[in-house]
Amino acid sequence: MGRVTVRRPVLRIRDGVRSQRPDTLTAEEPMEIRVGGRPLTVTMRTPGHDFDLAVGFLVSEGVIGSADDVTSIRYCAGATSDGGNTYNVVDVALAPGVAPPDASLERNFYTTSSCGLCGKASLDAVRTTTTWPLGEDSLRIDPSTLAVLPDRLREAQRVFDSAGGLHAAGLFTADGRLTCLREDVGRHNAVDKVVGDALRAGRLPLRDSVLMVSGRASFELVQKAVMAGIPALAAVSAPSSLAVDLAADAGLTLIGFLRGTSMNVYSGAERLRPDPVP
Repeated sequence: MGRVTVRRPVLRIRDGVRSQRPDTLTAEEPMEIRVGGRPLTVTMRTPGHDFDLAVGFLVSEGVIGSADDVTSIRYCAGATSDGGNTYNVVDVALAPGVAPPDASLERNFYTTSSCGLCGKASLDAVRTTTTWPLGEDSLRIDPSTLAVLPDRLREAQRVFDSAGGLHAAGLFTADGRLTCLREDVGRHNAVDKVVGDALRAGRLPLRDSVLMVSGRASFELVQKAVMAGIPALAAVSAPSSLAVDLAADAGLTLIGFLRGTSMNVYSGAERLRPDPVP
């Protein structure tokens, strides 16, 4: 597999003093996702948990909903000079009877790590129907538990400690226990990796989980949470207007600006304990 971090020379200037030294950087490489041998999309990602990324992406697009929908996942042969594998092309084979991705959902052949929605034909194209409508969960979470999630997420970020420049996504139980964490240069990739891990382990839908992300809450992240059956999404930064609209429509609890005991609840306040005062 590709390396999660790489070393590059850097000129360091501190108080006017210059020095040459190697610096540790987060790796960023393209990964092509194929379905049944057909190219679907290319995303810039941090190598690691690539199979989770591929199937998590397919969950968010409504293509698959369980591990039974996939017969195999494999790396395709790369084109290195020595005949080795670049580990930058992943092919997912769908089970018989599982429909391939709809042409209307196909993206441009390149998406950046910061914007997974680039190339969508229209806003309506991403409003796919989830397999697990929200509202069937029994999740209730105390605001004091939410308050500790950002610190617990940050403490678990191993790669961030060495290189920085990474987003994180983590799944937590209602009592604040971290069950899965993934890091990536793209916030949407980190969420796909978390969802993909759950799919491969047979844990979807994630009706008893809170998804915590290290950055802002975009429309796309709300969509990914809804498609995975996650009833609550918390972010340390702001949500977008479309994210709030989709969360309200879908019945998702959306929390932004989660910093210590301070937070904004944009939708789904009924899942917070105790019941909010009008």
